[in-house]
Order: sequence, then structure tokens, then C-alpha cells
Amino acid sequence: MSLTDDAFGYASARELHGLYAAGEAAPSEAVAAVLRRIEALDPGLNAFSSVMAEEAMAAARASDARFAAGEARPLEGVPVTIKDFYDVAGQPTETGSWAVRKGPAAADNPVTARLRAAGAVIVGKTTMSEFAWSGISRNPVNGITHNPWGHGLNAGASSAGAGVAAAAGFGPLHLGSDGAGSIRMPAHFCGVFGLKPTYGRVPHVPVSNTDYAAYIGPMTRTVADGAAMLKVMAGPHPLDHTSAEAPPADYPALLDRPLRGRRIAFSPDLGHARVDPEVAQVVARAVKSLEDLGAQVEEISPPWGPLGPDLGRFYWTAFLGRRAALLEEYEARMGADLVACIREGAHYSATDYLDWRERKFAYVAQIAQTLQAYDLLVTPAASVAAFPVELVQPEHWHAHAWDWLAWAQFSYPFNMSGDPACSVPCGVTPAGLPVGLQIVARRFDDLGVLQAAHAFEQARGPFARPPL
Repeated sequence: MSLTDDAFGYASARELHGLYAAGEAAPSEAVAAVLRRIEALDPGLNAFSSVMAEEAMAAARASDARFAAGEARPLEGVPVTIKDFYDVAGQPTETGSWAVRKGPAAADNPVTARLRAAGAVIVGKTTMSEFAWSGISRNPVNGITHNPWGHGLNAGASSAGAGVAAAAGFGPLHLGSDGAGSIRMPAHFCGVFGLKPTYGRVPHVPVSNTDYAAYIGPMTRTVADGAAMLKVMAGPHPLDHTSAEAPPADYPALLDRPLRGRRIAFSPDLGHARVDPEVAQVVARAVKSLEDLGAQVEEISPPWGPLGPDLGRFYWTAFLGRRAALLEEYEARMGADLVACIREGAHYSATDYLDWRERKFAYVAQIAQTLQAYDLLVTPAASVAAFPVELVQPEHWHAHAWDWLAWAQFSYPFNMSGDPACSVPCGVTPAGLPVGLQIVARRFDDLGVLQAAHAFEQARGPFARPPL
């Protein structure tokens, strides 16, 4: 079978594996097609910090041989990208910063190694916001990463390049991470699926010093591909003492559960968040479709919602404030919004931190109480659609030196609580820009989130491609 580069680039992992197994295409054909798409389109998008063409083709040819020998692994020959926060052997890890740069990595990050061991072919490393700190798709090293739905528009971050690569058809599988929405925000802005798993479900090495707020997860165009990727990445690891001992479920095999009878809480604003009307309307229509699928939906305004903004701003400035020593040498080569955030958090004491941590634990307990009453909670994934990437907030929002969290009030609560949460595309605004529906479940019910997102995706219809 002769497929176009476009067809290879937008094929799902499941479709590619089926073509390989049937002898209708070879991994080396698919990877070569994806690399040609990257070469042709990425100069206008800037999703990659590095492209690994030679290494990828060598791995793809090895996958050709494995299929010929009947030794194919679950993701054999399927292209994958790795966020430039995580090590890939022989490649630099730049983290979008002039201040924190590493030379070529001596070894793969454990999650990178698991993807390789499953047969996935790494085609490159994707861009991120500086230090993975913001929701804006730019950094001083790589510049702007453009949203495929509109040049010059924010693609979300910090997993900016992963979201863009998924939407642009640069292969089916993309590794992201999420500290306050960094998987779900680019998924929302770019119109793809992104899952922040339960805390500890996927090991994070080294263990992040962000009070259990950092997660690794899949970014894909289909829920099924996200499920397949999660199954490979999940499971305990000795270098992450916080990783969950429970082995992953067979997520891909268990996706087909109908929504009929599922108890879903819908909160359009968590009791406090501003949401642009065009985003709210798309989300409301999506929630109606959940009811049409048989779910029992109840609108709620959770009492813990209004407590989130102060917690989010404290923790985010506290996490960044410890970087203050870098300002003397690197301030001129840092983003001005990052510098403002660092300065705001530079003077907190250990007592401040512990006092706020006590408040955080009470907040997380309240979230748990709400989730115990329902199977799922749904919200907007973010308050706004894509806006000019030079800005921190859209022009019609109150300006602030650094506070992008103002339009991300729906994501960071579940970084604090440890609950699994995804963004699944649910429609577009009148301007044609994607909107994501966030689906949240109780801790360790990653399967429930995947099943609900899959059911919604099947009812919604095929992935909507950006106007590239």
C-alpha cells in the first residue's frame, strides 16, 4: 500500500501497527514520511528543539527487521517525540533556558527507555516554556512555538511542542509533562487529547521538587493512542520513591465502557473562575452531549473552588522563587514574565511554605470529598481559546506581569490533589479555535477518565485537523 506523507503523519499508532503487521507498510516508510513532514512544516511551527533523523531511521529499519522476524513489540516502529525536559541518550536537554542547560545525556530517562523498549521510534525532542514554568508557548532559546490553528497564537505550554506536533501530524505519540496544566493546556489550545495521570502512576525521575505537583503523560490525537502510551509508561520505578506500586491496567483493551448511568458533576467555573463566553458555550454543548450519551449530569459549584487561586499563586511563585540566584547572571536572557514571578516568590520563608502546605492539604481533602460523590467531574480545560503568543493574558483580560494562572484555574487544582485529569477536544469557537473539555476522576481511576474521554470522542467524530 502506498500512503502519502500526510496519511502516515496523521495515522494513529493503532493504524500504523496494523499496517506494519499486515505488510502493507513498513516502519521505515512511516518514519521517513513523518520526518519529511517535519522538514516541510516545522520551520513555520517550531515544535522541535532537535530532530533525530539519522537515529530515527536506524531505529525504524530495526523495526522493519523485527516485523519480518515476527518479533514486533506493542509500539514497534511507531514515531514518538520526547519533551525537552527529559533525557534522551546522546541528545542535549535544554529546558528552554540559557540558565539551566545540560550537555548530551548519558542515558535515557526511564520513561524514554520504556517507550524505546516497547518499540517506539524517537524522531526528536519538542519545545517547552522556559523551566517548564508557564502556559505560553515561547522560550528564550527556541523562540515562539506557533499554534497550528493560527500562526502567532499561543499553543499552550509547558508541553508546547508536544501539543503542536500532535496536531500537525508529526506522528501519533508525544510525551508531555504537567505541573499546573502543562499537558492539558496545550491539548486544549491545539485540539488534541492529553492526560495527566494519577500522581505516581508514571514515574518521574528525578523526583520533582514541586510538592508532588509534577506528572508525565501522553499527548495524542486519539484516546486509544493515549491509553496505549500510558500502559507502556506506567508502573513503579526504583528511582522514584513516590511512584505507585500498582501495575497499570490494560487500558487499551478496556476503553469501551458506555457513559450511560455514570454520575458526572459539571462545574462551569469551579465557583469562581472567569471563562470567556465562546469557550463556555462550547463546553456547555459538550456537557449536553454527555447527557445524550446517558450520563447523569449535575451542575455543581464546589466550596473549595474559590480557595484555589491564592494557593496556586503562592505555590507557583514559591517554586520559582528558589531560582532567584540565577537572576544576577541570566536575567537579561530570561523572559520578563518569569523574572517577575521569581522576584515575587524569592522572599518566602520555610514557615510560610509550611503554613500554606497545611492549607493545601485541607483543600485537597475537600476535593476528595467532592469526587467521592460522583464518578467524574467535568469542567472547561482552560478559560480562553488561543490568543497572541507575545502576551501573558489575552488583551481583554486584566494585564499582569506574570499571572497566566488566571486563565488556567481549572487545571492546577488536580496537580495538587493527585487526581487523573485529561483534556479532550470538544469543539471550536466561532473563530474556529479549539476548546478542550476537562474530565477528572478519583485517584487511580485513570481508566475511568480514559473510558469517558473515549466515549465522548467516539460520539464527537474524527479528529479535526488544523488548517496547515
